[in-house]
Amino acid sequence: MSMLVVAASALHGTSAPAESLEGMHGSLGTLLGPGAALAFALALLASGLAASSVGTYSGQVVMSGFLRRRIPLALRRLITMSPALAFLATSVDPTQALVLSQVILSFGIPFALVPLVLLSRRGDIMGPFVNRRTTTVAGAVVALVISALNVFLLARTLLG
Repeated sequence: MSMLVVAASALHGTSAPAESLEGMHGSLGTLLGPGAALAFALALLASGLAASSVGTYSGQVVMSGFLRRRIPLALRRLITMSPALAFLATSVDPTQALVLSQVILSFGIPFALVPLVLLSRRGDIMGPFVNRRTTTVAGAVVALVISALNVFLLARTLLG
């Protein structure tokens, strides 16, 4: 969030090109110095690594907990990073790749929310921690809104 606030403050009212990741990097370097451009690049890299780590770890939990399978760490990292690296190797625009990856990733949210709402309302599973009816209804509304926004996002991304 701080990265966005600093960039918005620095670029507001300027004619600096910020239509792409390269443009943003260059503009921040010009306006705030090379340290800010480096910080932007490192923050972007760190956020990507953090997202990849979360995805890899959640996959590990699912594989070991539910499917009772173990994949060696090096192979697991190779499997999870290969699609992204192959995609970037095709010389696609990094900004478009980032936007497309976020659109695709957003579709995982309903697949987590809907089972969460359905399972957390069941007393036989949750015991004394079962959700109240109002919490379940609120969760269902949120899941429905997010799903509708994802459909809108997909339509807007694919249709322009």
